[in-house]
Amino acid sequence: MGENPGNSKYNRSMSKFGIVGLLVGVASGLFAQEGMVPADIPATHTISESRISPDGMLIIFAIDSKVKMIPAGGGQAKDVEGVPKAASSFRWSPDGTKVAFFGEKDNKSGIYLLTKEGVVTRVCDYDHGNGYLPHAGNALAWSPDGTQIAFAGTTDAAPAKADPVVVTRILYKSRTSFSDNRRTHIYVVAVGGGTPRAVTSGDHDEHSIDWGGTGEEIVYLSNREPDPDARLNYDIYAAEVASGKERRITQTPGVELDPKISPDGKLIAYIATTRPITTIDSIAEDAHVWVVPIAGGKGREWNAALDRRSSAPQWMADNKSVVYIAGDHGKSVLYKSTGAGPATAIVNQEAQVMGVSLAEDGTLAMVMSKPDTLGGLYVLRPKGKPTELTASESHWKLSKAESFTFRSFDGTPVQGFFYPALPGTALQVKGRSPMILAIHGGPHGAFGYAFNAAFQMYAAHGYAVVAINPRGSTGYGQKFSDGTLNNWGGGDYKDLMAGVDYILKNHPEIDGNRLGVTGGSYGGFMTNWVITQTDRFKAAVAVASVSDMVSFYATSLYQDLVHAEFSGFPWAGNNYETLWKWSPLAHVKNVKTPTMFLHGENDNDVHITQAEEMYTALRQRGIAAEMVRYPREGHGFREPAHRVDAAQRTLDWMDKYLGESSTSSK
Repeated sequence: MGENPGNSKYNRSMSKFGIVGLLVGVASGLFAQEGMVPADIPATHTISESRISPDGMLIIFAIDSKVKMIPAGGGQAKDVEGVPKAASSFRWSPDGTKVAFFGEKDNKSGIYLLTKEGVVTRVCDYDHGNGYLPHAGNALAWSPDGTQIAFAGTTDAAPAKADPVVVTRILYKSRTSFSDNRRTHIYVVAVGGGTPRAVTSGDHDEHSIDWGGTGEEIVYLSNREPDPDARLNYDIYAAEVASGKERRITQTPGVELDPKISPDGKLIAYIATTRPITTIDSIAEDAHVWVVPIAGGKGREWNAALDRRSSAPQWMADNKSVVYIAGDHGKSVLYKSTGAGPATAIVNQEAQVMGVSLAEDGTLAMVMSKPDTLGGLYVLRPKGKPTELTASESHWKLSKAESFTFRSFDGTPVQGFFYPALPGTALQVKGRSPMILAIHGGPHGAFGYAFNAAFQMYAAHGYAVVAINPRGSTGYGQKFSDGTLNNWGGGDYKDLMAGVDYILKNHPEIDGNRLGVTGGSYGGFMTNWVITQTDRFKAAVAVASVSDMVSFYATSLYQDLVHAEFSGFPWAGNNYETLWKWSPLAHVKNVKTPTMFLHGENDNDVHITQAEEMYTALRQRGIAAEMVRYPREGHGFREPAHRVDAAQRTLDWMDKYLGESSTSSK
């Protein structure tokens, strides 16, 4: 299928960009020596984004804080020189001669251009408020004629630090601080630079932009509810670039996301939900692909029969086909829909596809991650098969993950992934290994066919890992995704326990007396719930965990997650009783499991008070417990030292209670 790596057309294109050769990823000739250790966690660099040129000849991508180019026909990836740090949102100009992107230099963000001669220039300053914009999409777009660039952001100066802080909004928190209340609007700037001109304004946000067709209008999302903080309800709008005159394209009770204009400028493809209540965080409803005329009218669902959560729609050049990603049984599959007939799977492997971009001739670039690779860059020519362009081999010894399916307590089929412990570790007693139950976040997340550094680290240390997708997980249809509604800790908990039982029955090499449990966010909630329901686990590590559903509602950035998942506000009907029923703290008197709590001090997704409540209760009851507070961290640790520390502490805690000296089963 693709071009010959030695094709002179591709080599000439590379030389135009003035770039220096450097191999991508880990060289394929390295020998596998050791398993992963905590210090390796920050070193598992993956491709953060990729973008193929309009002519299908070059791909620009970012990995490990570097920007690289590679011929789409194959060859050696090369560093792009002179690119500012934190480069992101690569967007090729319509003629394929330049790339626009966001970058940072001298502690100041800006919009930059990379020319085909390898010259980097700054177009203008760029800034954005720190407020939380749920599900915000594309923020940078070229005009169809290539003379202007549009962006979603702000030109307002950051306000002075308030003392005291006066709160008047529901969404007054950002991910790690308080919102500065600067609104996101749409601006345009000439490619040659200058002062950006505002296209939109007002006391609301506009984002997720696209610019196509004749170039007269930019389309975007905005929430025009009386109080946008109280109800998430994005609709698609368009504004004339010259005058700012605005018109509304959709008006639905659901949420429109990620609008993309067809090449001929007549249609808009987008992702949408249909339910009147959609949370700003983990959505239970599986969004699907929709299409609406750009002139307005009723949208039409293009892939309803697929019954899979869809994302990232993109038009093909024929103006008749949309490609997108949908999860399916642990895979991320690339599909195509035309609005008639069933969806067609274009790339359907035991892998997770992401970062898809399209050239005008239909060539696709994408990143694919598999359980035994960090994620490689692939190209797919029309009527061809995916061809890997970058070396993504690991130099670690890895556990070979296996998928399994079992029948849960009520007969529902549930999928999980099992990672055997690597042999020869000190934790193995009489040929048997301890095992860790890992629980994903969400609740509407999912484990799948992707490289998981934490699981590989556990396996290398001597722990088998079981990762189960209980009801509520995505990739199994709408009914399954709805399985946690009004029922956190019900059927999902029973699914997890049934999955553990299945592994113990089918893997005699696992020591059922040495089981640990860990998870983050909703997985942290479920970790806390598990230890209140059973004492079969001898050690637990709860990360960014929820313990009290009532106080969680009042303190979380996700102020609508509870009433979306539990059929109304806490004060409606007997919801306080329901929320307390499903709160781990309500059952804390049952806990016997030694538990460690890891939490970021600036976590506004799940406030650290959630860990404090559970930790204090365990200590008051005399249960072994530790709480580790990470300064400056939010919901998911960013600082490398903290990531290594959390990994090492997790291993140490598990070793303390599951190691050879702690078990009576030897």
